Amino acid sequence: MKRKAIIISLSGKTLTNLEKSLIKSHRPWGIILFKRNIGSFMQTKKLITNIRRLMKDKRYPILIDEEGGRVTRLSNLIKNNYSQKYFGDILKENRKFTFPIYKNYLLSIINILKTLGININTIPVLDVFTKKAHNIIGDRSYSDNINHIRELSELCIKTYKKNNIATVIKHIPGHGKATSDSHKVLPSLNISEKNLKKDFNAFSSSSSDFAMTAHILYKKIDRINCATQSKKIISKIIRQKIGFRGIIISDDISMKALKDDLVTNALKSLAAGCNLVLYCSGKSSEMIKLLNFMPYIDEFTTKKTSAFYKFLR
Repeated sequence: MKRKAIIISLSGKTLTNLEKSLIKSHRPWGIILFKRNIGSFMQTKKLITNIRRLMKDKRYPILIDEEGGRVTRLSNLIKNNYSQKYFGDILKENRKFTFPIYKNYLLSIINILKTLGININTIPVLDVFTKKAHNIIGDRSYSDNINHIRELSELCIKTYKKNNIATVIKHIPGHGKATSDSHKVLPSLNISEKNLKKDFNAFSSSSSDFAMTAHILYKKIDRINCATQSKKIISKIIRQKIGFRGIIISDDISMKALKDDLVTNALKSLAAGCNLVLYCSGKSSEMIKLLNFMPYIDEFTTKKTSAFYKFLR
């Protein structure tokens, strides 16, 4: 499978001629959609159909970041006001009631995604809620209780899998303690690995096929490189301690947490052990540069992608 190791984004609700050319000639691994790309059901379905026609691939990966609550890309189509914390709070009060309610909610979103043709949603958030942290995570987290996070996240992942849509756990190995917003600046944590154990353990034993990294500097583990660009964190923490065996996707390489130019940010992330990089700004001038420098996916990612395609059948 000849695909470049990048997930790109688009500028608007229809493909430009340049975007068509870039997709056809460079063959990015997948495409992620945002609110700017979604106007109506028919328009979105047509956009996705046109992308897959260009790639000559009916199962081509189309992603969306539809968490609910503050992070919803489908707001032009539906109201999705339910955050992960909403369901975590219900679980604290009524265990028996929570799981069927959450499953019904998940199925309602899944039905919309399937109708549109989206086959990967970048949920669930497995970051542990921390009161004194920056609110960039906040109610996007299920809970401060690791068992509740595991139970609700696995129900989410398995419900999506049963309906042939993949999930992306995030932000591995844990964004919950960050005191700043990685969209704007690199969060730096001067916390020992021992005191991060709870955050890391929230991601262990997950059955998700994909994971997205955290743009966070864990100074006592790697004082130079943030998790996305740290060989030590990806190898020793994510792969070995957490035991994640799926495809690792970087968080958006255009976020200000990463200090270099986009191409350098991308290549550093891949060199550290990310299998794919994510680019979300949708600017064609930047995509040209990125796609020209991106390598094709490696053997590991090719095998995992093939397994993902079999799962879609």
